[in-house]
Formats: sequence, structure tokens, C-alpha cells
Amino acid sequence: MKAPIFYRIAAVLLLLFAAGHTFGFRQNNPAWGAGAVLGLMQSIHFDAQGFSRTYWDFFSAFGLFFSVFLLFAAVLAWLLGGLPAETLACVRSIAWALAICFVAVTAVSWRYAFTTPIVFSTLITVYLTVAAWLSAKTN
Repeated sequence: MKAPIFYRIAAVLLLLFAAGHTFGFRQNNPAWGAGAVLGLMQSIHFDAQGFSRTYWDFFSAFGLFFSVFLLFAAVLAWLLGGLPAETLACVRSIAWALAICFVAVTAVSWRYAFTTPIVFSTLITVYLTVAAWLSAKTN
């Protein structure tokens, strides 16, 4: 197989990961017993460089930052998948940077997350790594 198919598969997985993360990261299951903590995160306001903010605001912002990053990564993977082999070989440092970034995302997922992000980040890492490896080949 050639690199473009691996990039396109990674792009679709990244898009699904972004959608799942965006719509799920602020959900709360009452069985978790986190309602009181979340209530405090949402209710206690403080001044942050002239803005009234809560820890919930920070939590939401960083979660949305990650969603935006996942969307960017999906677009980048899709674009890499559309490049001719010769061009892809010339930008393999970008391909490897993206793959290595997802190695780190996978490590963070294994350390701090749960099954769904672990599976998505692992699969994305595998597809991006194979694509980066194949990107060095011009034929």
C-alpha cells in the first residue's frame, strides 16, 4: 500500500476523534460522583488578567483547544494524502513531526484517559507512522 491511503484513513479517524472529543469532554455521568466538583468549577469566579473566569472556563478552553488541534491534524493528514509521491518525500519531516506528536498524544491517553481516546490515538499513531515511513519512498 502507499502512504496516501494511510493519511486518508488517519484523517477520517482524526475527524471522528475530534467530533467525539468536542461533544463528549464536558459530559458528566452522575455515577462518577463528580457533580459537586464540577459545580464548584463552574460557580467560583476569579479575575484572570482582567476577565472574570472559572476553572470550568479553563477546562472548556483547553478541551476545545485540543478539538481544534485534532481538526487541524485531520486537515493536515488529508492534505498530505493528496500530495504526489515526490512532494511527499520532500516534506517527510512534517509527516514525521505529525506522527511523533501522536506518539505523545497516545502516551498521554494511556496515562490519563480511558478506552476510546486510547484506541483512537493508538490507531492514528499507527496510521501516521506507517504513512510517514512510506512517504520517504518516491515510487
